[in-house]
Amino acid sequence: MPGVTSDSGELNSLSVVPHSSDTQSPIVYPLRNHGLSPPLIRLSISWARGNTLRVSFLQSEEHNVVGKVVEVKLTNTDGGEITDAQRRRIEYGSVAPFALLQSHKNSSITSLYDKDWWERVMEYSKEISSLLGDSKSSAAPIIGDPKAVLRKMEEPTSLRAAWELLEIFYVDKHCQTWIPERLLDWLADFDCLFSGNQPTVHAKLVAFQEELVTIQAVENDPEYWQAMSSALAVGWLDVVVKLLRLHGSYLFDQLGSREIENGLVEAVALLISQMPRMRPYLLAEKLGESYQTKPEFMKAWEKWRAQITKLDCSAFWLQCDHQKTRDGLKNMLQIMLGNASILSNVTYHWIELYISHFLYIRPFTVGLESMYTLAQKCMNLKPILYRHKLMGLIIGILEENTEVVLAECSRSFGPWMTTHAIELLTAGSIQAETLLHEQQSKLGGICIEELHRLVYAQILSSHALTWNIAAIYLTSCMKQGLGLLENLLYKQPVQHHQVLLKSIEICRLNGLDFVSCNMMKIAGVHYWKHGKKGSAVFWLQQARDELRLNRIAKHLFDFVGKSISDEGFKQWEGMIELLGTESKTAGGLEFLKKYRDFRRSLQQVHEGITTEAAQKAAEALISLMRNPSTPQQFWLPLLHDSLKLLNWKERPLINVSQTNILLNKLQDLSLARLRPGFVETDLPPEALKSIRLALATNLGRAILNE
Repeated sequence: MPGVTSDSGELNSLSVVPHSSDTQSPIVYPLRNHGLSPPLIRLSISWARGNTLRVSFLQSEEHNVVGKVVEVKLTNTDGGEITDAQRRRIEYGSVAPFALLQSHKNSSITSLYDKDWWERVMEYSKEISSLLGDSKSSAAPIIGDPKAVLRKMEEPTSLRAAWELLEIFYVDKHCQTWIPERLLDWLADFDCLFSGNQPTVHAKLVAFQEELVTIQAVENDPEYWQAMSSALAVGWLDVVVKLLRLHGSYLFDQLGSREIENGLVEAVALLISQMPRMRPYLLAEKLGESYQTKPEFMKAWEKWRAQITKLDCSAFWLQCDHQKTRDGLKNMLQIMLGNASILSNVTYHWIELYISHFLYIRPFTVGLESMYTLAQKCMNLKPILYRHKLMGLIIGILEENTEVVLAECSRSFGPWMTTHAIELLTAGSIQAETLLHEQQSKLGGICIEELHRLVYAQILSSHALTWNIAAIYLTSCMKQGLGLLENLLYKQPVQHHQVLLKSIEICRLNGLDFVSCNMMKIAGVHYWKHGKKGSAVFWLQQARDELRLNRIAKHLFDFVGKSISDEGFKQWEGMIELLGTESKTAGGLEFLKKYRDFRRSLQQVHEGITTEAAQKAAEALISLMRNPSTPQQFWLPLLHDSLKLLNWKERPLINVSQTNILLNKLQDLSLARLRPGFVETDLPPEALKSIRLALATNLGRAILNE
């Protein structure tokens, strides 16, 4: 079971959850089946396709040199694994079912042990299972090809196999009475996963199918009877019957001379097809007869076994001239009668032997305790030479040890499996829920469930394509989730527009308005420092950051307080457009919008436009001078730029009261010069005198005009 390890000590570490940086132990890849004994005169290693090494062995035998080439796949997995692209698809696809289940859990007023709740968990499990691959059995026959024993399908994944195991034992309440049959179906789907490092029934059938096209009389081949016996032992009845129908006695030209032999083969095939199965239903392609109640099944079972015994003692065996057919069929009858020795000989690992015992020796086994006892017996009969990760998970489930199951999920299948499988483990189990939800002092006060979610969220947050879905898992952590989500959002690069928008959306969905505001402020400062002043003002406006907007305004005022002929002001017009019409979000930059309008009007005056345009420019000037947002340092440049308005020849554009306002501004400016820190404007020395003269002249003309 994973725990919190010591932190790396780096203050700016990107880890959401502290993790260990210890190096892994080197991996040893065994070289099997090369068939050569030492000494070897030469060993050559070269790259093959993908992550595979080609190892060549050369051995000297007197005057001849023999050799063998084997390929070694460089991976620490057991096969049936998924690619990075498939993993990301699973990660994204599992977000919606997980979030929906958490929503039901938080809003549900019913107990987590009620029927309605485990039905929701079952729906959740089915949705997750659909992401992990196809559930059709790889042991199903193909009708089109008479000699095709197994369906050619894509290899299933160990992740799917593990998930189905948890669903069978923890969630699917409908199959509690027929778990052995569910395990039989499970083995039919996933026995191929065990074939990578050890022999299996599936591998046996695949190898025989490759040889089948070259065999003339299959009944003369010992592999034919061995393959059928193995398939029968694990309950693949449809495969067995199809193989039996390939027997030479079914050929049209053989029926007359091999009538007794064909009758025995057909009798065994019929018995196999009529095998009683303790399950509610059977798929159309599956053989056997299903029974839903135990009394009906027991009655049919006894009748079926009696028919097998009767056939086994029949005198027709003495009339069968084909020795291999007689021995092979008798061996299959012994399998159906539950001969433990033969079952052990025709199966290859303890899980296959385990299934065969359920089918033919202990069909009435119920309860995990009895199933675990039988599993121990099978492991003693078939010692584990190579411990596949699925075997460890099965043992943990049969032991009813939640901690072992969780540890196997974490060690063998990773944080994704652990995070999502916890919902299955706690479905209807008070003991598991207590264990996983109890606060642990050694984990900083969080529970085991929250720890695994935090670990998984860290993995998601470390990848540019999955960081955004980490928020779903962090918000489900009551203790540390929101705090770590804030850290995650603050670490996202604000210079990437789409990432910033996604971060803001996550903040909105989770009520983190203050984080969203801070991120927009950070984005505004970032863009300002990198010369993108328009983007900077936009994000600061979104954040309603009056302080920084005022600072920007003060900085920009140095560029706009010059004469109208200055081209420098044009670069700011696009940014001023961003300020919009809401003055409360513009801060000190509100002045820039009005100043822009004034400059446009003044430009028309200098181009010789009519008195009406000059009157609008004069009104814009008065509006600017009256506005408290107009900085004092701009009063004199504004009046100096407006000299043509003040000396308008046709008539005075500014009345007496407005002229007095401008004179008062000059008086305030004269008093401000006496204070420390006053900033002198960059104007000619005679500018002030020109302004005073123009105002005085305009005042006199305005008085006479009125």
